[in-house]
Amino acid sequence: MRGWWQDLTDLVLPADCAGCGAPRVALCAGCRAALCGAAPRGVRPVPEPRGLPVVHAAAPYGDAVRAVLLAHKERGALPLAGVLGEALAGAVRAALRASLRPGTAGQGPAGPVLLVPVPSARRAVWARGHDPVRRIALAAAGQLRGAGVPVSVLCALRQRRAVADQAGLNSRQRQANLAGALEVVAGAGRLLREAGKVVVVDDLMTTGASLAEASRALGGVCGVHRVGDGAGGGTADDDGREAQMTAERQAGNRPSCGGGNGSAKTAVNSLAASGMARSNIIHAAVVAATPASFEINRN
Repeated sequence: MRGWWQDLTDLVLPADCAGCGAPRVALCAGCRAALCGAAPRGVRPVPEPRGLPVVHAAAPYGDAVRAVLLAHKERGALPLAGVLGEALAGAVRAALRASLRPGTAGQGPAGPVLLVPVPSARRAVWARGHDPVRRIALAAAGQLRGAGVPVSVLCALRQRRAVADQAGLNSRQRQANLAGALEVVAGAGRLLREAGKVVVVDDLMTTGASLAEASRALGGVCGVHRVGDGAGGGTADDDGREAQMTAERQAGNRPSCGGGNGSAKTAVNSLAASGMARSNIIHAAVVAATPASFEINRN
């Protein structure tokens, strides 16, 4: 694990640019621009996993962006969390703008925004000495709150079983590796249902398997089982009908204190008001995505 002496060294001694190696600067202006200089865009991997939500990314993964992400994640360059959080905050803003219904431009989400980091395996966190995605999410939330967005980070997901190392796996293998691997932690359901928007966040999207699995796990709580415009996502109308049917089933399964169908109908209305029946509640934002995923922009 990373020692306290290494953290102190990082703060005291001048470092080379994490992106290009330019001397005596933690991150040069050019590498910062590669991360944060362009408008975030909607991205879709090919092939596209079933259930992938709408995803926005700040930058293509390559060259300086790749080097900065790896320096933060694998080499413990913790000061880079600030600029990575800035990039992620831009992607979250783009996701929130894209989620607004026609005629609501300029309005914010109807309720608090929750950033839900894709969880890392415990062994990976222990080996690295930190949780990089959680750290970036916290930095992004700080940026967004400074701009007046009511946002917080909720570590709502955990791994319910061990998964293999994703390195070297293709898209189909990654989907199989992650299928059913995540679950919502106890006590997070109420906060998720009360959220105006839930944005799943990660540092990098390659095949989209992690984001799809995170959305599946969250959708079981939020009442949205098919989200976004993915290959298995269906149309927005289909999503809305399925979400409403889910709310009705959950309401019908709840014990009542009398009133028969009237109580069930009241429960359905309550679920809808809390956001469970909104098909666009779950979105995703990442710092970077593969260059090929930027070529198929389906905003």
